Amino acid sequence: MAEIREQGRNTLRTAGGKGRRKRLPSYLKKPLGRPAELHALKKTLRERGLNTVCESARCPNIGECFTKPTATFMILGDVCTRRCGFCAVTKNSSVVEVSRDEPLNIAITAREMVLKHIVITSVTRDDLTDGGAAQFAATVRALRSEMADIKIELLIPDLKGDRQALKVILDAAPDILNHNMETVPALYDKVRPQADYMRSLDLLVTAKERGLFTKSGIMVGLGETKDEVRQLLRDLACVGCDAVTIGQYLQPKSSSLDVIEYVKPAVFKEYEDYGRSIGIGKVYSGPFVRSSYNAEDLFSC
Repeated sequence: MAEIREQGRNTLRTAGGKGRRKRLPSYLKKPLGRPAELHALKKTLRERGLNTVCESARCPNIGECFTKPTATFMILGDVCTRRCGFCAVTKNSSVVEVSRDEPLNIAITAREMVLKHIVITSVTRDDLTDGGAAQFAATVRALRSEMADIKIELLIPDLKGDRQALKVILDAAPDILNHNMETVPALYDKVRPQADYMRSLDLLVTAKERGLFTKSGIMVGLGETKDEVRQLLRDLACVGCDAVTIGQYLQPKSSSLDVIEYVKPAVFKEYEDYGRSIGIGKVYSGPFVRSSYNAEDLFSC
């Protein structure tokens, strides 16, 4: 409950101001949600040993999503082998074993929640030979066995550019293949130091060549310029990306990167309009937009 209360507060740390806080702009205030319903879903998740990125990444939308109910399931444990500056997920070189029961437990939970659209993501597991690709594929198969009509969206890491590992995931035939670019190339060393911009674009190209609906997401407010965001959108358009999400970076904990700017809603609208004008079919842009936020609505609109 302490985590949820923290997410509901209207303060966060700002650029150059660790230890100081200021109020969020009015457009970045979000209601907490209904605690009883939050706890009901959390209890089910814990009983089955399941993780969600909603909790691990301290998403500000958790109060809304958990009371719908919906969630973005996070497979392969809750400890990441990378050290991205924006993320609240626990980082460590010592990670948990892959659970054989996880795919079926997710499928059973999705069936009980009567989900029509599910998002599966993961921590990055550079310690695994296949980067966790087999677990993604097993989860897709388990979901199909429990719910034949469910739409499955996978939000995957870059797998260190391993094409064979990516093939394992693509062969499982998810409905949507999502891989986040996260930020503009100039900020990769700070925001995503163990990733590579071109490698991420190449992953999206490969998925598109296999005929999948492709999706990516970025954060703003980390110090990027408008021109850099537009160039990133052009790059995504060039690789045939079908959908893009754009949201405000909010510092999840004091050790995370500072927020450089609170981007105004009008600028989010500019980015949305620009993305659509250059041929990206679906652009979902706003302060609280996250890669899997209202994913079903984006896919169906």
